[in-house]
Amino acid sequence: MNEQQLKELLNELVKQPSESEWVEFKLNFHSEQEIGERISALSNGACIHNKPFGYLVFGVEDGTHNIKGTTFKAKSQKKGGEDLEHWLATRLNPRIDFTVHEFDYDATRRISIFVIPATKNQPVEFINQSYIRVGSLTKKLNNFPQKQAKIWKKDNTPFEKEIAKDNLTASDITKYLSTETYFDLIKLPYPSTQQAVIEKFIEEGLVIKHTGYAITKLGALLFAKNLNDFESVERKAVRVIVYKGKNRVETEREPPIWAKGYALGFIGLIDWINGKLPANEEIGKALRKDTRMYPEIAIRELVANALIHQDLTEKGFPMVEIFTDRIEISNSGTPLVTPERFIDAYLSRNEKLADLMRRMGFCEEKGSGLDKVIFYNELYQLPAINVIVAENRTRVTVYSYKALNDLDKKEKIRACYQHACLKYVSNEKMTNQSLRDRFQIESHNYSIASRIIRDALEEGVIKEDDPESKSRKYASYLPIWA
Repeated sequence: MNEQQLKELLNELVKQPSESEWVEFKLNFHSEQEIGERISALSNGACIHNKPFGYLVFGVEDGTHNIKGTTFKAKSQKKGGEDLEHWLATRLNPRIDFTVHEFDYDATRRISIFVIPATKNQPVEFINQSYIRVGSLTKKLNNFPQKQAKIWKKDNTPFEKEIAKDNLTASDITKYLSTETYFDLIKLPYPSTQQAVIEKFIEEGLVIKHTGYAITKLGALLFAKNLNDFESVERKAVRVIVYKGKNRVETEREPPIWAKGYALGFIGLIDWINGKLPANEEIGKALRKDTRMYPEIAIRELVANALIHQDLTEKGFPMVEIFTDRIEISNSGTPLVTPERFIDAYLSRNEKLADLMRRMGFCEEKGSGLDKVIFYNELYQLPAINVIVAENRTRVTVYSYKALNDLDKKEKIRACYQHACLKYVSNEKMTNQSLRDRFQIESHNYSIASRIIRDALEEGVIKEDDPESKSRKYASYLPIWA
């Protein structure tokens, strides 16, 4: 929200006759614990009262609702050296995507507002305890079983079908969404009437008839001209950060936020990322020196996967971080399949989003596209990609070129496993010869490949195709799950 929208929101909130289960006013900061409890209570209260958000407002006097301003600076507040927002978010379960806004109401009055989405199907807990507002007091939700039951019984509407903006006219749809982009990407002629455009968007679940028309979160995520026009999804915009070195100490430039809808902005996003990746590097025998360090098609697939497989209900956003020796692509949420099975298993928690992204040609029609990523990674003679799931985020790292001798044992085993997976999904089997080709090992050094295979067998990530065979020369191998 911009400053004018925040002022209008505040003016509407202070018109409330009193504080409620979804609105609370405070003048100044008391404690971090208190804020955490209020976020839990207001999210739960908003759910019970069918409100999309709850609000915790600093700078308004309780009782009179006079706007007086606050000295509390929520965005810069620390808790034990940690940003308050992060400290709060990591202690909420589920991790709702609340936002903090600070703005000047006028020259003398500063306001801080926590905008807290209503929970869905599960009470929000803060440090293992859920809360609710009762009048002007915050109480433990466990003491009010009827209220607790209302939350559990709420309809489980998928995030993609929820409303992002309501009470719209037909002309508002084309004002907020790039309808032309949809028809261009789907390769359909643009309809001759506005009503035909709306009907197609309704058919796709991008728009629904509600109070007038309403844009769903799916419609906003994919085709918003500016995601900042949609408060409930603006935090899902892609962040791209370029660092000067191998760590996060210093950025090369202010990180851009890709505020266009995913479909509208995807090609520009990928072009921008690839333009920031290093080139003119020696990356193996198969490629010229003027080739980019990273395969563009692999970066495209991984960014598309980050958008499709993110947990949209979790706090966080897709992010691309570019270092001098690697690129990290991450998204909120833990995957529905284990990282070891990314190459052969496909399951998305955002099926409609995934379906449209595939139909528009942004990612593979079937599977996760990771087989293509690994194929090009091997072609470019890059180390194996690494997938880490931690702190409720999934991060995929693609590394710059390293000679085989510079890889550690774990990196060699990971590359061997991924090569076996790639061969398996290609209806082939890994052999000493194929692994030598992958690492560009000369035939007379076959023992180097044999040692890597032996280490992978001992690690339990691959297995022999025919354990009864006595021939090592013609032995073949499969991923352990095959």
